[in-house]
Amino acid sequence: MSEQKIIPIVAEEASSCASSEPYALMVLGDSMEPEFMEGEVIVIEPDGLVKDGSYVIAWHKEEYIFRQVLIQDGKWYLKPLNAAYPTEEFPGPSAVKGVVIQKKKPGSRKSVKFYV
Repeated sequence: MSEQKIIPIVAEEASSCASSEPYALMVLGDSMEPEFMEGEVIVIEPDGLVKDGSYVIAWHKEEYIFRQVLIQDGKWYLKPLNAAYPTEEFPGPSAVKGVVIQKKKPGSRKSVKFYV
């Protein structure tokens, strides 16, 4: 059995000039299934436009979380696609650290999907 490692994003790195460049992360867990499966790679645009329905990486409850943004009645929520997980309210754009712009299945050159 392989051991999974979590690589934290260091505050110094986030404040550098490179923080505006896209970066890739691997999906872990099943909270965003069926659209995003464990092991898929997502590309994040740190300066991406956040809107209702965007898939984002957000800072929530002292950790980074991958969810879909839901805006209802002026309130912002982080919504998992898997109903087994709760939808939670969050402060909104200030907590968003990047917007998903692309995903790719591992081992396949042709299975790329773009998000705008």
